[in-house]
Amino acid sequence: MSLTTAALTGTVLTESVHAHELGVETWVFGLIALIIFAILGIVTASYRDVANRHRAKAEAYAARHAGDAHGHGH
Repeated sequence: MSLTTAALTGTVLTESVHAHELGVETWVFGLIALIIFAILGIVTASYRDVANRHRAKAEAYAARHAGDAHGHGH
């Protein structure tokens, strides 16, 4: 091993040991992700059964447009 290789290896190893400190503890990032996913889950669940809330409108529309050729293949 040459002196240049040893110096370069020592520099690389020394630089890789110094890590940057995070602003908060690592578990806080997991908590933030969990809160975001919970909020998105609540938003998704709020749209559950929306089609059944407007069943009368959907049936009236389907009855009015029963003879239309639209939506029956290409």
